[in-house]
Amino acid sequence: MESKNWLEYKIQIRERLRTFSLDMLNISENIEKNTASRVINYQLTKSGTSVYATNYRAVLRARSKAEFFSKLSICVEEADETEMWLELLIASNISNNEKIREVHKESIELVKILASMQKKLA
Repeated sequence: MESKNWLEYKIQIRERLRTFSLDMLNISENIEKNTASRVINYQLTKSGTSVYATNYRAVLRARSKAEFFSKLSICVEEADETEMWLELLIASNISNNEKIREVHKESIELVKILASMQKKLA
């Protein structure tokens, strides 16, 4: 992929992750408040926003290919963790509506995209 196209692609992924983080915050506000849901909500919000807010933004500022790969690996782990918390949210019936299922589907796609980026660098 050309340098310009690669940069544009990384920016598109950044915007997609930003939207995903906003979805995580919205979901967090609408989850019922009981002991089990509080645990899932906290972990989901933390991992779901960190993919974008902390990790992917650090990927874009990496100073070397090795640093890019390392930070992207953390991003993949956080995205995978987020997918797992969404899966538990649905499976436990704490929250299982159309919006949650759409965001869960997006989380699976994001894991695939980030892992694919990682594999291209390996």
